[in-house]
Amino acid sequence: MTSRGQFITFEGTEGVGKSTQLATAAKTLKRLGVDYIVTREPGGTPMAEAIRELLLAPREEPVNDMTELLLMFAARAQHLHTRILPELSEGRWVLCDRFTDATFAYQGGGRGVPAARIAQLESMVQGDFRPDQVILLDAPVETGMTRARDRGELDRFEQEAVAFFERIRQTYLKRAAADPARYHIVDAAQPLEAVSEDVTRLIQCLVRGA
Repeated sequence: MTSRGQFITFEGTEGVGKSTQLATAAKTLKRLGVDYIVTREPGGTPMAEAIRELLLAPREEPVNDMTELLLMFAARAQHLHTRILPELSEGRWVLCDRFTDATFAYQGGGRGVPAARIAQLESMVQGDFRPDQVILLDAPVETGMTRARDRGELDRFEQEAVAFFERIRQTYLKRAAADPARYHIVDAAQPLEAVSEDVTRLIQCLVRGA
C-alpha cells in the first residue's frame, strides 16, 4: 500500500518570494528522491485557474467580501478534490503556493470577514484536512511591497493599502504562534541565498521526519 504524501504549503504577504522558495523546495525534494508536484491557490486546475482570473483581475465593479470569500473556496474545493487529494493518495508530496491560511489572513485579517465564517467554509470544503506543514515566509510589509512593485503591474490584491497587508501579516504570525509544531517561520527579509538555505534545511528535516 502506498503511503500518503505530505502536503506542504507556502504562505506570506506579497513579495516575500514564495515562488522562488517553492522552486528551492522542489529542487531539494528532487535531489532527495521524493516524488512531488508543485501547485498554487487560487488555481491548480483549469477550472480553479479560471476562478483565479476572476479574483485577481483589477475591475471597476466593487467586489463584495462574501463574493471574494466564496470564490476562494469554490476554487479550493475543485483544486483539493480533483488534484491535491489524488496526488497525496498516490504517495506524492504536494507543494502548494498558499492554502486556507491565506484566506484567514487576506479575507479575515485583511478584509475583516469573521474567522468563524471562514472556519465554517473550511470545514464544509475540507472536512478535517489541513496542511501537514506550513512554511511562512515573513518580511516587513514595506520590504515585500517594494519587491512586488519591482516585478511589474500589480493585481487587484497587490493594489491594496499598506495597512491591509499589515493586518494580513499579523494574522499569519498569530496563526503560526498558535501552532508552532506545524508552522515554520522563515525570515524572508534576509538575502535570497540565506532564505533558500533556510528553506532547504527545513525541507531536509521534514523529509527525514516523514
